[in-house]
Amino acid sequence: MRLTPRVAASSAAALVLCTVTAFGAAPATGAPEGPAASPRAPEAADFSPLTVPPVASAQSVVLAPGVTRTSFVLGRAGADDAWTVHVNQPLTADGPYDRATAAIGAQARAEQVAGALRAKGFEPRVERVLIPAFADRPAGTLGWVVRIGRYADQSAATAALAQVRAAGFAGDTRYTAQDGTDADALQRVFVLRVDFKQFTGRLASDFGPTIDVHEKLPDLATAAGALAGINAQWFAEKASLGLYVKDGRLLSAATQGRSGVRITDGGRQLGVDTYTTRITVGAGGSTREVDGINRIPGEIWNCGGVGGDLPTQHPQHDVKCTDESEIVRFTPEWSAPPTGEGAEVVLDRNDRVTEVHRTRGAKPPAGGSTLQAIGESADWLLAHARQGARLRIVQRVLDGSGYDVPLTADTTIVQVGPTLIRDGQITVNALADGIIRQGADQTFTYNWVVRGNPRTMLGVDAQGRLLMVVVDGRRAGWSAGLGVAGAAKLMKSLGAREALNLDGGGSSVMVTAGSSIVNRPSDATGTRFLGNVLLLHAGAAGR
Repeated sequence: MRLTPRVAASSAAALVLCTVTAFGAAPATGAPEGPAASPRAPEAADFSPLTVPPVASAQSVVLAPGVTRTSFVLGRAGADDAWTVHVNQPLTADGPYDRATAAIGAQARAEQVAGALRAKGFEPRVERVLIPAFADRPAGTLGWVVRIGRYADQSAATAALAQVRAAGFAGDTRYTAQDGTDADALQRVFVLRVDFKQFTGRLASDFGPTIDVHEKLPDLATAAGALAGINAQWFAEKASLGLYVKDGRLLSAATQGRSGVRITDGGRQLGVDTYTTRITVGAGGSTREVDGINRIPGEIWNCGGVGGDLPTQHPQHDVKCTDESEIVRFTPEWSAPPTGEGAEVVLDRNDRVTEVHRTRGAKPPAGGSTLQAIGESADWLLAHARQGARLRIVQRVLDGSGYDVPLTADTTIVQVGPTLIRDGQITVNALADGIIRQGADQTFTYNWVVRGNPRTMLGVDAQGRLLMVVVDGRRAGWSAGLGVAGAAKLMKSLGAREALNLDGGGSSVMVTAGSSIVNRPSDATGTRFLGNVLLLHAGAAGR
């Protein structure tokens, strides 16, 4: 995994990114390495000026001709980094302090909580939180937080938190280096760079035995004999979240208008765009919208659906919208569709109705599918889908310009986001992508967008080289993680001309052949079970 970073905080920093020996540094990862690989020899690279922290150390290894993995350290542990008690705020002026859930609020609410803390003998401070500028939202004040104390270690902060909770307040402990405000915060970065002028393999998406049975990346990579891999798409309650096309087959409908990446020609062509789906079913002279594919009817994670979802049809990351009347299609890639009241039809490979049911739960036949319906949509399905009749199912995937995307056997689309880089420029569509939360409570925006978190990113540089990037986070003294703006700057520094954010947090993981986990996933239990992944194959074969 090699990095062709356009990283030039200094000339020395540039050199260290393209050679193992630049700083004579030990491996930057501190994690188990993969199979023995020859050191990467110094090479010429085109570096453009960049505002990033100095590179402290780096190590590169060649995994295959044209494929290099580089692990490096940015920034440093700051003298001001400390643990603190972060006190939650109620969502209303008269809300109870002991059950408060908002990590950030308006200044008046923050001052109110601080005043109540002072009345109990504490010495709180109220701090303003700024949100950086994005392509569709200006910079400004996101809100205000309430904190108490500065402690050298988490145990001291935890003891102080216990006192705060005993006094009738809610909160947690935070490490200030993870606030996302320090450009010099310590980061551990892991980069796979793939030069397809030399590499004859391919990039492909994969998942477990079925789309609803999740597996860990090391297991998937080993089973596929992959050279390397990273995590990919969000998932919840067995379903992939957002548009998922694998080898031309539509397996999950879009979160309308969110970002995604289209992969063709085995990874040699990679494009970042926004995507929508338009899916309908017709019977006789009537046509009905199909709300989703391979997900639980009535539950729309990340919102951005169609047909009157509540509370919104606008994308909202990590929010579950609902709809009492839906039709959802299930394909054989889903092992056990949900059961329940409603209606269901079983279709053969030609979309001809072979069975009609007044309950839901049949497994789709090989080559065929089922349609599950709830609410008023169930009435429509029972009225129009007759056994033996052929239904007219139309599935369209549209790009950001409204053009149909051909779903060829060579096409994979993974909808993730937000966009980080377009045409070589930082372009984060934070508002449109739904990562800025609607409403007064901006806790999610603060925690997920502004603060540092583990991140996984995918991009392509100006030379057409693929960049697969993981940054560790949520580990004090090891790696602070990045906010969304910081992730975009990092990808820009690596020379990306197109890039977007993948699933992150505890899902962020990179592996190499032999099930070697390159980074340090943030979950205490280790690597997560994932909905789908991106694997780099040394040969053309694959599932």
